[in-house]
Amino acid sequence: MARIELTGIQKRWGPVWGVRDVNLDIADEELVVFLGPSGCGKTTTMRMIAGLETPSDGEIRMDGEVMNEVDARDRDVAMVFQGYALYPNMTIYENIRFPLRMRGVPRREQDRLVREAADMVELGPLIDRKPSALSGGQRQRAALARAVVRQPQVFLMDEPLSNLDAKLRQAMRVQIKHLQKKLKITTIYVTHDQIEAMTLADRIVIMDGGLVQQIGTPDEIYRDPANTFVAGFIGSPPMNLIQGEVSDGVFTAPGIRVPGLPIAGNRAVTLGVRPEDCHVVAGEGHLNATVFGVEPTGDVTFLTLRAGEKYIEVKANRDYRADLDASQAVNFDERCLYLFDGESGQRIRTS
Repeated sequence: MARIELTGIQKRWGPVWGVRDVNLDIADEELVVFLGPSGCGKTTTMRMIAGLETPSDGEIRMDGEVMNEVDARDRDVAMVFQGYALYPNMTIYENIRFPLRMRGVPRREQDRLVREAADMVELGPLIDRKPSALSGGQRQRAALARAVVRQPQVFLMDEPLSNLDAKLRQAMRVQIKHLQKKLKITTIYVTHDQIEAMTLADRIVIMDGGLVQQIGTPDEIYRDPANTFVAGFIGSPPMNLIQGEVSDGVFTAPGIRVPGLPIAGNRAVTLGVRPEDCHVVAGEGHLNATVFGVEPTGDVTFLTLRAGEKYIEVKANRDYRADLDASQAVNFDERCLYLFDGESGQRIRTS
């Protein structure tokens, strides 16, 4: 299919920067997710790959060919958007067939390709209906089928599941991942949802303020965050980030004391610990705080503790219960602590 290389890609509108110095090599058949908050530059980067925006600087290559000046229609990419973008007056069959008609594919071949694409997304029995007669998930699958039928070199997906409810999003994630692996088409997927990113991606590109913060597999991003932004963006709930000081290996913050850290001298740091690496204990612990909230969810109880002005999230046992404002101690798994520079937010690596 296609290998995509971005070298020094930048986009600015006068004094306003959208994207700065993106360098990325996407392998053939890889599924890469651009993840970040609204306005971080992820959609702008995807639009430059599609040919809908022109880079201010840098170079975009597909299979070694420079694409900067190639029209969007000649890049052999298929896009799936947040909105389904289906023609309401056409049946699902005609919606899926539309790009084949525009390309002049023979009619008999059109019918075969449309039915194959519809079957791939489990819409075969529904192709004679119009979009208004389908559910949101079915309409999004129809939009996927219309992209699939073109047999493009590259899929570009811009938050395609945002309009669906939680159950449908989960089902569609499975559909998209299965389809991408089956068709072996290089895919770029844009989202602000870290669950989508973690479950779909071969690699994740995390962006903020137009800059790439980290690139890695979902496991690398989760286990080895490069800075506080990445650490606080990945995870559900996200990592607790506690500002404090280290003095001769002892971290202190209001209600918190963690000895034995491999840092000499005195410095301001941010201590990171994930909720699943926090353990409720009796007596004294690394954290001694008061209960602010208890949320049973069935398989786990989410506990929110307040220490000074800081709120700490803990994953407790499913049967944990406590009164509000009760005292509670927590120990941190010392093998799973992260340290970040107090000013820059960059990871402090001690080994």
